[in-house]
Amino acid sequence: MGRHTTARTPGTHPRPGPRFGRPDSPGPFAPLRRAALGAARGPLLRLLLLAAVETVPTLCSGLILATAADRGFLVGRPLAGCGWLALLGAGLVLRGWAARAAFPQVAAVVEPLRDALVGQVVTAALADPHADDLAAVARLTEQVETVRQLTAALLRTVRGVGVGLVGALLGLALLAPVVLPLVLLPLGAGGLLFVRLLPPLLRRRQEVVLAGERVAAEAGQVFGGLRDVAACGAEQRVAASVGAAVRAQGAATRALGRAGALRALAVTLGGRLPVLLVVLAAPWLVLHHWLTTGAVLGVIAYLTQQLEPAVRTLSGAFGGWLPQLTIALERLAETTTTVARTPTPRAPASGVSPPAAARPGRTARATADPPGTLRVQRLRYAHSPAAAPVLTGLDLGIAPGEHLAVVGASGAGKSTLAALLAGLLAPDAGRVTLDGVPLHALPAAQRAARVALLPQQAYVFTGTVRENLTWLAPDADPAPAVALLGAGPLVARLGGLDAELADPAALSAGERQLLALVRLYLSPAAVVLLDEATCHLDQAAEARVEAAFAARPGSLVVVAHRIGSALRADRVLLLDGGQATVARHGDLQVLSPLYRELVGHWLSGQSAVAPGRRGDTPPAGDPARVTTPVPSVTSGPHDPAAAVPPVTSDPPGATDPARPTVLDPAGHRLGPGRHPPARGATRG
Repeated sequence: MGRHTTARTPGTHPRPGPRFGRPDSPGPFAPLRRAALGAARGPLLRLLLLAAVETVPTLCSGLILATAADRGFLVGRPLAGCGWLALLGAGLVLRGWAARAAFPQVAAVVEPLRDALVGQVVTAALADPHADDLAAVARLTEQVETVRQLTAALLRTVRGVGVGLVGALLGLALLAPVVLPLVLLPLGAGGLLFVRLLPPLLRRRQEVVLAGERVAAEAGQVFGGLRDVAACGAEQRVAASVGAAVRAQGAATRALGRAGALRALAVTLGGRLPVLLVVLAAPWLVLHHWLTTGAVLGVIAYLTQQLEPAVRTLSGAFGGWLPQLTIALERLAETTTTVARTPTPRAPASGVSPPAAARPGRTARATADPPGTLRVQRLRYAHSPAAAPVLTGLDLGIAPGEHLAVVGASGAGKSTLAALLAGLLAPDAGRVTLDGVPLHALPAAQRAARVALLPQQAYVFTGTVRENLTWLAPDADPAPAVALLGAGPLVARLGGLDAELADPAALSAGERQLLALVRLYLSPAAVVLLDEATCHLDQAAEARVEAAFAARPGSLVVVAHRIGSALRADRVLLLDGGQATVARHGDLQVLSPLYRELVGHWLSGQSAVAPGRRGDTPPAGDPARVTTPVPSVTSGPHDPAAAVPPVTSDPPGATDPARPTVLDPAGHRLGPGRHPPARGATRG
């Protein structure tokens, strides 16, 4: 049961974010500034020191060339000239060492910045249930990586440009101050022209980024609904819509190219015109003894080897990289700052009463509950303001130690309720509290320490088995939990707790679920939510897992994949069309016709598992096995297609009874050596 999204008609653009540079925005460089002033302060200071070391050879290069010419080669002393050139070579070696030593410091600045931005984007995407998934992926994969690469490039470039400009201008002032007017005047004119060209470049870069996002949004909608487009005969309309977005992106890119072409004029004025002026003035300056021949060589070296490359690089960095970095940070600030805050419930619809604790003269019921009580009061939630409520008017209390099963038809809101109980979604009205505290208002770390949710899709990461199992409790001993949940044979087959999981995708969906269940069992959370987290295990393994969690201190809420989960629970919550009924299993069969149908549908499927007389079991070792689809509690009598994968009934002795049966997504038993890739798993 994946995340619900509100469909949008192809051809419509996503809602634009706040305008660039809005007053309430923290600014595009806020994350960069925080990183620079925080953990990256030391690396930045070391970068400045290394830049100062690089400046010394640059400053001395023209002076050494002039001295080698005037006091060596031009006066018949070639050995002296070669000695000065050897000194210049030693300086260049020193500069190369400083440049190489700067790379680790650049990484020490950039990588924490990237990690902070990734955390900001992921937190915002998880905190906003109405966020555009495609846009979130684009921000994470494209814009964050753009910020990382451009920040590293700018740090290296600015350091090199600073070294070149400072060294060249100081060297000219020491060697030939007479040529400074010939250099500074065109350099200043080129700088002024570049400053005037920078705002149009920034605007053109904004247009390119926004046009690219619109193309991604349009194409994503179309690719996700190709069948609907074909069924409605809307191919031409959709093609025209996507084509318009692509043409707009092309026009924005061409406009950016035209604006960037004018940068060449600024580079010509600031970097190449000074060289031309000095060359034209050099004969007159030498004739009137303002400069020596060696000094002219030194000046030309400063201009061609230091100043002109620095101006050209500065133009490319500030005309290309800086606008890209500014736009990327603006987009990240706009799309993550507002939703990264604690989610605020939307205003309740007209006619919905506020929570009891908010009404004057009423005392919150949660104050009388025992510690550790999970309380739901007048809960209402819809996936969008215009959508029908998935849940409405739900009141529920889950006491410490209680085992609750949640059942209902597909799309009834079971996974949504699990996300609300975990505090991952904020209710439209009412509230979900643990010990009287709204869960969605807790900081993520505190919430995760008190409530743990395991969805159907179990995640296993590269590392050792022990690291996977103790991720939520690093100091815990996983061995007792492994034995209790029946994961011992699996861990042994993987090589033990300290074995490496080099390729988690090689594990089957059921094996990943079993490892994730052990990880969850070891967590410190007092409230555990299993959202069809055992759907890829067989019934015996599922019963064993649920029994272990029910005996664990705290509360257990199971979104049932099979009706057996409801039979084992203390109470059953049935969701049907936004309404909820809570009772014991036997009472609920009397109260709800839908629940009776679900139970009967499941029992009718179970009766076909072992047809024939008792004792008609094939002998041990016989490969023959009887399989039959067992209906899920998400299916009903009128929904035969919603059956879960078949459960395999093996003859006695055919399998190891201590090892839980693990099913692949097609329902086949997985034995040693059978490990389908993770992307084969599907939701039941």
